Amino acid sequence: MKKNILTAFSTDIGMDLGTCNTLVYLRDKGIVLKEPSVVAIERGTKRVVAVGLEAKRMLWRTPDKIITIRPLRDGVIADLDTTEKMIRHFCSKVIKKRFFIKPRMVIGIPSCITDVERRAVVESAMKAGARSVTLIEESLAAAIGAGMPIHEPVGNMVCDVGGGTSEISVISYGNMVVTRAIRVGGDEFDESIIKYVRDKRNLIIGQSTAEEIKISIGNVLPDDKIEKKEVKGVDTITGLPRRIELDSVEVRDSLLSSVDLILEEIKKTLAATPPELAADIIERGIVLTGGGALLKGFGQYISNQTKVPVIVAEDPLLCVAKGAGLYFDILSSKHGDSGLYNDF
Repeated sequence: MKKNILTAFSTDIGMDLGTCNTLVYLRDKGIVLKEPSVVAIERGTKRVVAVGLEAKRMLWRTPDKIITIRPLRDGVIADLDTTEKMIRHFCSKVIKKRFFIKPRMVIGIPSCITDVERRAVVESAMKAGARSVTLIEESLAAAIGAGMPIHEPVGNMVCDVGGGTSEISVISYGNMVVTRAIRVGGDEFDESIIKYVRDKRNLIIGQSTAEEIKISIGNVLPDDKIEKKEVKGVDTITGLPRRIELDSVEVRDSLLSSVDLILEEIKKTLAATPPELAADIIERGIVLTGGGALLKGFGQYISNQTKVPVIVAEDPLLCVAKGAGLYFDILSSKHGDSGLYNDF
């Protein structure tokens, strides 16, 4: 009876607590928040000045008295106190005051993080006001969010490329049969661009500029049309501001080393997959989710190298948050028989 009352007067939150972005899914409402995982605080007092999009605009542009922080790195919490403040802020934005009972939270996490790192996520969410916290592996959440039939006795393969990590899993009958994760994702793509521009073009650029380059002309396959973009930065020799024109061929060259790291993990996952499930994957294909799935040519490149069809999920950025938000519906329909969820 008490459990039914708590459910009726509270709300359930699915959260993709990402290195680059945090997304929140509310039951019966869908995705209600998508903001950068950035917090601006006042130096010394640690008073929060801005969170999310407003804080991201302040990155590398603030006076000494204000610090902009990305509290998650490589898919894990690097700053516990700031993460708690960020989660609390985002929850206050999406939960109306009439929900006077604390919410249940389901949070997507990389499978490669340690027990200590898992408990840091739980601690941050509980301090931010959660009634209970359930952790779900990101690739499993992504598969649910992408609408894959994970509870059927067939092989489903998903590759979730986030900001800090990439996770590849083969799922059958509600369980992850094979899973591999690597701490390479969108941030690594940005760093590859920064390194290339510095080493080959003698120009220092920031992460925001690298991200813009990746989104606008980033690609991993040769294209008939060579795209170009003006890039501004600081000359490595003179230290003076300078602008250059960067083309998509150069960007592709800079990205391939990072992309190939993910490709190798996909190949290793396929090699470890039982033959019957591998046959299903050849028929059904690999589903790409996460922000990395939007990199031009990424899916086709993986398909060319593995000889397996690759499908980019609809709204790949939203899959983990959506899957986390649908957790309780999946649990109730399947009576919690998968054993893949961790409640705290």
